[in-house]
Amino acid sequence: MGIEISNHKHTSPRVRARLKRQVRGRKKIAGTAERPRLVVTRSARHIVAQIVDDNLGTTLASASSLEADLRAASADKTAKAKQVGELVASRAKAAGIESVVFDRAGNKYTGRVAALAEGAREGGLAF
Repeated sequence: MGIEISNHKHTSPRVRARLKRQVRGRKKIAGTAERPRLVVTRSARHIVAQIVDDNLGTTLASASSLEADLRAASADKTAKAKQVGELVASRAKAAGIESVVFDRAGNKYTGRVAALAEGAREGGLAF
């Protein structure tokens, strides 16, 4: 279950650098049943948050800007990221999760990633 750094000639240096940061971070971060991992996946248009128990390899809760209620909202991407954070926090609370480890997956902690984290904290998750 590792992350492979692509050696294709068309993989940009920026993507390779992010994947290297992701691998370095994954060595230090692991989610358990008591404190699962909140993973942020970001694309140019959308953002996805998943709460993962690495011991079992299962997703306990998730939220995405692709969901119908968030997709219909006419907000900018940062505001949608905050809403995704609040939504994943409410679903985690319903699943009995109070505390998580934040995994930014090699992305910088700014903009949409920070907005998602802020929304999750406002929703009641501790990390």
